[in-house]
Amino acid sequence: MDTHPSATTQSAPRPPLRLWPGVAFVVLLGIARWALPLVLPDQTGTGILVSLVCALGILLWWLLFSRAPWSERLGVPVVVAGVVWAVSQFVHPSITNGMMGLMLSIYSIPFVSLAWIVWAASRHRFGAMSRWGWCLALMLLATVGFTLLRTDGLTSAAGSELHWRWTPTAEERLLSSQAAPASASPAAGLTTGIPRGPESPIWPGFRGPRRDGVVRGVRLETNWTASPPVELWRQPVGPGWSSFAVSGDRFYTQEQRGEHEMVSCYQITNGAPVWQHQDPARFWESNAGAGPRGTPTLHDGRVYTFGGTGILNALDARTGARLWSRDVTVEAKKKAPDWGFSSSPWVGDDAVVVAATGTLVAYDRATGVPRWTGPADGQSYSSPQEVEINGVKQLLLMSGVGLTSVSPRDGKVLWQHAWPGVAIVQPASVAPGELLLSTGDRTGSRRIDVTREGEAWKTTERWTSNRLKAYFNDFVLHEGHAYGFDGGMLTCLELKDGSRRWKDGRYGGGQLLLLADQGLLLVLAENGDVALVPANPEGYAEVARIHALEGKTWNHPVVAGDVLLVRNDREMTAYRLPVLR
Repeated sequence: MDTHPSATTQSAPRPPLRLWPGVAFVVLLGIARWALPLVLPDQTGTGILVSLVCALGILLWWLLFSRAPWSERLGVPVVVAGVVWAVSQFVHPSITNGMMGLMLSIYSIPFVSLAWIVWAASRHRFGAMSRWGWCLALMLLATVGFTLLRTDGLTSAAGSELHWRWTPTAEERLLSSQAAPASASPAAGLTTGIPRGPESPIWPGFRGPRRDGVVRGVRLETNWTASPPVELWRQPVGPGWSSFAVSGDRFYTQEQRGEHEMVSCYQITNGAPVWQHQDPARFWESNAGAGPRGTPTLHDGRVYTFGGTGILNALDARTGARLWSRDVTVEAKKKAPDWGFSSSPWVGDDAVVVAATGTLVAYDRATGVPRWTGPADGQSYSSPQEVEINGVKQLLLMSGVGLTSVSPRDGKVLWQHAWPGVAIVQPASVAPGELLLSTGDRTGSRRIDVTREGEAWKTTERWTSNRLKAYFNDFVLHEGHAYGFDGGMLTCLELKDGSRRWKDGRYGGGQLLLLADQGLLLVLAENGDVALVPANPEGYAEVARIHALEGKTWNHPVVAGDVLLVRNDREMTAYRLPVLR
């Protein structure tokens, strides 16, 4: 028997690393993160979630099944975390602040994961100490490039609008080029159907007179090849997601310019500025960027606005002179939510009401004196909406807990319908006492009935459907059907039972209007295109399209007479539409 000491004390060689699971996870991660969005652009968010799962799989593989020495199993994750943290100290604030605070970690995952596998496959070529230097070098290579970038925020599909760090933003270019908005020259010989006098508002505020996105009294020529819309003017605008209010030859919007939040009045016919009111306030978050979110409301010669930081203004619509102003955060005792105060003011006979996230707050219309404060119902990015049910006028607000109805006179709660979710879009009136709701891109749509017996109110769910999941894109109703966006695709929903009639056309996080006299949808796509689609439950057919704006477009469009007004966070433009006479 051989009893030599070396035969009994020499340890067996360590088995080689088990690399194939890590390689498989990296390949799957790459497909999910990069290939899937190329095939299905509206599934970028899904690709990101899958990539996070793959990254977790890589970590578990490395810790439990890789066969690496325990010093490396534990040490490599520490190196990765340390490098990502160190790089985060030097990246642009838009990548680390606000809602995008995890962006560096999320977007560096594919590169870090690939670097990890490359290191694992090549580590045997290095000595015990140099392999750690090689690991550090690869991780730095995978992440340091993010210090050269900034982002203008996310798209609706969770893609990031990346730019070189040193390139100026659209707002910075605007501020450096002019102190006040420039007048844009109209095309020669063009006239519009917009009256010039101080008539009643054509489009008094957010989504029109009834906040339902419906245009009445306008019929369009749909052959835009033979009769295309004609551009009246185009000019830069400060960032913000406000839409327009229109009266006579003037329109009103909100925008951000540096450290000032602006309420701006322009002429429709030529885009020339009339006046601007400014407040020393700035709201910014890295998901959607800077600027106010709410749309001005016109009423009785005044314009009422609610800014992203909570400033409520009553201004003279002719001159922009401030009549009164309130800080809603004081009365509501609320801080700005993650995406900013987004409510558009509702104006009644004697009160102005805004939603300070999920709390309705009312002020005297003439003086601005606080009138009442409603219940605190979580977060909300929706706006108060008036309906009449059983002869009772009431204000509705979608919030984090569901739908709440209050009396506009004193804020007393009339009834509530519980349906938690992300409250952004407006409820829609199907018929008196019948409402269509949506609380986000996961919960779908719900139709409810509201009834009253004596002083008691009751809500009954008629159906809930995941066939139309409206997130921040409002829907419209027409002849027994709802039309809106589900995952960036235009969708027709049967109001009778919640079944889907069709889903087609990719418009991203777009917005739409209904031309009710014609049964026609005017769609403003997220990429800035404007399209016409018949509101026909029998099938989808796009009949016309133009490219109206450059850049991400989330703002609601407006049709006033024969003029189409559209804007985003960097430019605005007006088109004369070919109308049927």
